[in-house]
Amino acid sequence: QTSTSKSSLTKKIMTTGADVRDILELAGGDNDAGPISKKDIINSDKKKAKKSTETLTFKRPEGMHREVYALLYSDKKDAPPLLPSDTTQGYRTVKAKLGCKKVRPWKWMPFTNPARKDGAIFHHWRRAVEEGKDYPFARFNKTVQVPVYSEQEYQMYLHDDGWTKAETDHLFDLCKRFDLRFIVIHDRYDHQQYRKRSVEDLKERYYNICGKLTKVRAVSGTEPKIYIFDAGHERRRKEQLERLFSRTPEQVAEEEYLIQELRKIETRKKEREKKAQDLQKLITAADSTTEMRRAERKATKKKLPQKRETEKPAVPETAGIKFPDFKSAGVSLRSQRMKLPSSVGQKKIKAIEQILTEQGVDLNPMPTEEIVQMFNELRSDLVLVYELKQAHSNCEYEQQMLRHRYDALLKAGGAVTPQSESGGVPDSQAWPGPDDIKTEAKEQIIDVVGAPLTPNSVSRQNDLIIELQVFAH
Repeated sequence: QTSTSKSSLTKKIMTTGADVRDILELAGGDNDAGPISKKDIINSDKKKAKKSTETLTFKRPEGMHREVYALLYSDKKDAPPLLPSDTTQGYRTVKAKLGCKKVRPWKWMPFTNPARKDGAIFHHWRRAVEEGKDYPFARFNKTVQVPVYSEQEYQMYLHDDGWTKAETDHLFDLCKRFDLRFIVIHDRYDHQQYRKRSVEDLKERYYNICGKLTKVRAVSGTEPKIYIFDAGHERRRKEQLERLFSRTPEQVAEEEYLIQELRKIETRKKEREKKAQDLQKLITAADSTTEMRRAERKATKKKLPQKRETEKPAVPETAGIKFPDFKSAGVSLRSQRMKLPSSVGQKKIKAIEQILTEQGVDLNPMPTEEIVQMFNELRSDLVLVYELKQAHSNCEYEQQMLRHRYDALLKAGGAVTPQSESGGVPDSQAWPGPDDIKTEAKEQIIDVVGAPLTPNSVSRQNDLIIELQVFAH
């Protein structure tokens, strides 16, 4: 019995050792089953602190972005700063370091404002070191230096028939009291005792006197800076603002409509100018192309037949199609020179194919050197003819529109449209000039540059007739 009681007591001691270790919150490790030593009990506080630091972790909450979480905790897991700090060192801002020094003392002390003349005393908190110093906001107490004139100066230089000396003195007194705030000066002006003056009148009188005093008191040989107030311009400016403010909604809508119509007229004018420039370019291109072809034919006749094989096709760059030059190394097919460049549109390509089919020309001829050159020149001329036809049709359409406008203008003026013998089209030589049209049409709709019911359409029509005659030649 004694041996069995000893073995059971030993088991109880071993189990109680684990319980004690659990109660003291000691790290178990490999000695969990072993007995409690003296070192475990003495160093229990250190192990407990070490365990607490190791297990202290912060996890980013779900849904919070990484950048936002980085603002809350740093790498050292310290708390965010209490005060904002501004620094340019590194990517992250350095946290404010609150020292343990003693704060500077503050004191409740009286002060006076130099801008006040009644001697009022106020109190506020200030640092004890600043006791006895001037009020810090006294430097903002700026006053306007209003000139002062004597009786002799007024009689010699400042006299004005529209202003008395008493009224001038009253004006300068108000300017000194209210620091040249002329709206307040006009409000406080004594209109019962003196004449009723406007703000512009008060400003004009004050600045005229200041300019005269500055010129009189200036040192001889120097040119002083004189401020000039244009009262007439100020009055006109206020009248315009008053008219602008007093407009009715109908007038505002009418003005917006007129602005939109003016923009449309300017757009049409720019389009017509652009068409005229394109037309002139086509005419110049056609003339230059013809001259270059003649020069090339003369040059080919003078050259020998041996050198004719080494010649390269020369296509003028001024009009038509500009075919690229194949100067790359290696073998290339001569038929590639007949390939139309990508700058030619599909409409022009179809028009070229249709004309060649109508004339019985093969679309893919034998690509000899002479045929390639002549075929490319032929298609370039076809493109030029196609563009000239389009420009001619546009001019005819515009001419027809101008004829209708001219007829409407004659009907509005009470005149009769003259008819020609060949189909009822008015003759350009028999048309009356703009001075012969009555001015009654001006009272209807006012428009410019080619719009209906305007004499400018007649001059534009004459210009188009001249351009068409140039096409015919």
